[in-house]
Amino acid sequence: MSTSFEGAVVLVTGANGGLGEQFVAQALERGAAKVYATARTPRDWGDDRIVPLKLDVTDEASVASAAAAASDTTIVVNNAGISRRDANSLLESEMDDVRALFETNFFGAVSIVRAFAPVLGANGGGALIDVHSALSWIGISGIYSATKAAFWSATNSFRLDLAAQGTYVQGLHLGYTATPMTAGIDAPMGDAADVVRDSYDGLEAGTLEVLADQTSIDVKAGLSGPLEGLYPQLQATV
Repeated sequence: MSTSFEGAVVLVTGANGGLGEQFVAQALERGAAKVYATARTPRDWGDDRIVPLKLDVTDEASVASAAAAASDTTIVVNNAGISRRDANSLLESEMDDVRALFETNFFGAVSIVRAFAPVLGANGGGALIDVHSALSWIGISGIYSATKAAFWSATNSFRLDLAAQGTYVQGLHLGYTATPMTAGIDAPMGDAADVVRDSYDGLEAGTLEVLADQTSIDVKAGLSGPLEGLYPQLQATV
């Protein structure tokens, strides 16, 4: 199911981040009529086509308010998320730290889909992009990996649930990408503009799952092999 940006009304969560800014800008480049740029602290974009909108995905009232204010939305980019360098161990972190990441990366993301599914349905079906990670498929990042794995599973369920109303659901996976969230990590980084371009190309082509870099391609392929392939540190235990 292909989706056109021409005349579309796009809502982007986490719009102030590195990926979010690209989702906003490239939607307009492709012909979107309006973009709701949502964030906990919205900013002025200096463009009449961009509507700043306050949204805290962990607050049900805030999510409901945003859905009511943006009732003409036809494409939702479910991008908001957080990560931690410390307090990220499922074994050693406080349970409050575990819950905090799940509140944003899983429950918050699910709340967005639940709130905007009726909006998209009322506007002809539309499209939803759920931003995942290569870490959805490999548990090397503790709590963060777990939140993304859960969100990936939810997307697969939402895709089935929303097919009846004609809503196209894309899952976007990416490895390390140069954004404020990854600042300070010593690893090869992809470009946020390239990731968003691949996602939007996929949306226009009707691709259900977009693997935006070689890391995502390799990790996804590794799921069909022995676990030791994804986790070589386990080989000594086998």
